Amino acid sequence: MPTHATARLKHIQRTSLTLLVVSGMLNYMDRAALSIANPLIRQDLGLSVAEMGLLLSSFLWAYSFTQLPIGGLVDRFRPRKMLACGLVLWSIAQALGGFIVGFWSFVGTRVLLGIGESPQFSSCVRVVRDWYNVRDRGLPTGLFAGSSAMGTAISAPLLTFMMLSFGWRWMFVVLGVLGVGLGVVWWTVYRNVDDVPLTAEEQTHLHEGEANEPYQAVTIPEWLRVLRTGPTWGLLLGFFGTTYISWMFTAWLPGYLEMDRHMSIPKTGMYAAIPFAAQVLGSLSGGMFAQFLTRRGVNPMTAAKIPVVGGVAGMALFTILTAEVANDQLAIACLSLALYLGGTSIACAWTLICVVAPRNYVGSLAGMKNFGGYFGGALAPTVTGFIVQGTHSFRLALLTGAAVGFAASLIYLFGVRRKITVAEITRPDERPAVAAPG
Repeated sequence: MPTHATARLKHIQRTSLTLLVVSGMLNYMDRAALSIANPLIRQDLGLSVAEMGLLLSSFLWAYSFTQLPIGGLVDRFRPRKMLACGLVLWSIAQALGGFIVGFWSFVGTRVLLGIGESPQFSSCVRVVRDWYNVRDRGLPTGLFAGSSAMGTAISAPLLTFMMLSFGWRWMFVVLGVLGVGLGVVWWTVYRNVDDVPLTAEEQTHLHEGEANEPYQAVTIPEWLRVLRTGPTWGLLLGFFGTTYISWMFTAWLPGYLEMDRHMSIPKTGMYAAIPFAAQVLGSLSGGMFAQFLTRRGVNPMTAAKIPVVGGVAGMALFTILTAEVANDQLAIACLSLALYLGGTSIACAWTLICVVAPRNYVGSLAGMKNFGGYFGGALAPTVTGFIVQGTHSFRLALLTGAAVGFAASLIYLFGVRRKITVAEITRPDERPAVAAPG
């Protein structure tokens, strides 16, 4: 008979997951602020569409390249410390955005924002891996993955209201203050699993169904071996495609509705929330579906791969339909289905990390996967901006994103077919005696 979580474990799980979801929502509200304020910032600073594409990408380039080391740092120094520092840093950067005077100073704040936000999702996947049994990780993973879409969906109406009421500069400042406060709360409330004296019953529950690996800090040679494995590159390149399409919409959806669909700013704020709300539902249903399959005996890797592959392929299909339909309401429906399926794929890609990686390397693999994803995400706003400026339409940009998505589905299908083993990563003769950090 499977064991059940104790009342204390359930309390820790609920509290930790709540804070992860709130921080994830704020994380994406901070990212989306520039997209929401796109028309007013272009007008105030005299920026071209191509320059705005470069500005939108500056965050993503910094975020992408920071992902490579950050996963290993999360594994070494643990989520409590890394996420608290990240929250405070990115929130200061966001607040500084309200005081910029030109293009390059804005680029600087966006780069700092990208560095600060980098520990968020590696920390999330490590927290879920540490505090949930393998049978129970689908739904919490869907929730923290869905927090990105929740934040984006809330951003459209809420930040549009704040921007029109108080100006885009004060919008940036208020978001920054909220983030610093949340960083303090996370540091005060959360504890790493190795810092909590668990009972034998709790230890048994958390590790039932998989190896109970003692904590070991990741070494550089081990980190490099994780990077060299085939499953790592399958996840890295597959997430490149998923995130390319997702960030094409995250960065340019308000601009697309304004420029191609000729909607007003208030109307854009209302309609842009619908597809991102659908993405939230996709994340939750994807995580629940993977958990449903796992609890009924389906191999955890197969249970995660089915929605990952099907989700990104479906996202690409509905992106094509968005580009081709003339009716605005039908286009919003296609966008919503595209982002629903994208949310399903993204949530289960995070679940797949917990299946593929040994416990001590979950954060490292998550960072590598996220590097690939946000390399694609960083390209998407710039490529889209130049295509739109050159063609005066979003059609070719949407079709390009769909092609990238179809390629990603094939990479996931054939590139992620096994787990990474401890034996292929570790070599005892290279490991120094390192105590777990507090």
